[in-house]
Amino acid sequence: MAALDLLGRRGALRIVWELREGRVLTFRALQAGAELPPGTLNARLAELRAADIVVADGGYGLSVRGGELIAALWPLMAWSEAWAAALQALPREADTASS
Repeated sequence: MAALDLLGRRGALRIVWELREGRVLTFRALQAGAELPPGTLNARLAELRAADIVVADGGYGLSVRGGELIAALWPLMAWSEAWAAALQALPREADTASS
């Protein structure tokens, strides 16, 4: 699937996440938030712009399609939080081994 290929590239999903909620960030602010080297950030931004996920207009922000992507990711985030909570509730192997 093309979307998973694009979003699976180093830093791509993090860039999208940093731009959620209408944020518009400069290159430097996005670099700091996404914790990516300049070359990688530049390459990912070019790919995300070509895919109509990110726009550059006085900074970098999500396009309409990028906003739709964030909306599609919210259920995954909810699942992830529930999953993490369930993992926390599981007995640890070390705890069960000593019993």
